[in-house]
Amino acid sequence: MKFQKPFISKPGILNTKPEDPLGYVSKDGTWAAIPWAGVKKGFCIIHNGNQVHFVTTYKQALAYIKKQSKIKATSTLEEFL
Repeated sequence: MKFQKPFISKPGILNTKPEDPLGYVSKDGTWAAIPWAGVKKGFCIIHNGNQVHFVTTYKQALAYIKKQSKIKATSTLEEFL
């Protein structure tokens, strides 16, 4: 007897060690890292609605956002002067 494989709409849910999550959005909503599966697979980093950078892993995306958000937070006063 031949059994059919079950259809699973989100196969990543069943992984014991999940791969990269579906993305990241900062608490204030100004930064986001979304999965990108174009020519290269990776994460597109968006700041205030503009694409600013592309990285290949989720860990790199978080590191970039963390670094840039610190730079932006310290330079906001300088922009108004």
